[in-house]
Amino acid sequence: MAYEKINECFLVTDLYYSVEDNTWVRVNDDGTVTVGMTDVAQSLAGPILHARSKKPGTARKKGRPIGTVESGKWVGPVKSPVSGEIIEVNEELESDAQMLNRSPYYKGWIVKMKPDNLEADLADLVTGEAAVEAYRAKIDKEGITCTHIEGTETPEA
Repeated sequence: MAYEKINECFLVTDLYYSVEDNTWVRVNDDGTVTVGMTDVAQSLAGPILHARSKKPGTARKKGRPIGTVESGKWVGPVKSPVSGEIIEVNEELESDAQMLNRSPYYKGWIVKMKPDNLEADLADLVTGEAAVEAYRAKIDKEGITCTHIEGTETPEA
């Protein structure tokens, strides 16, 4: 999997990103999408204590919460980068919320969705080199350095 590393933050380059919300989208072969938090998001949150997702069957507009995460220093929504219906939630997060810290791009996904208008939503997101440049600017401006908890899976592994 291709990636870039900026200030210890990993960015998988074949995903689509909402840089403002620190979320990513992976387009699946069946037309659904998988949504998760970025390495930047998990680093800013710190060790995550609880993660709750909206239930399957819930319709979400882009920018609306698909779930909530709570860490020792932050409680907040995970905003959906696409509009659509939640069709599956990552049930592993209920018993192991730190999966979001250890594997933000792989096992730590949050929901799978059936998008309403994927083409339009993807046009508002960045991918590849555009995502790298957008995150480089954000990381530099905000002085972000990513930290990883023990057992973290990285694209290098």
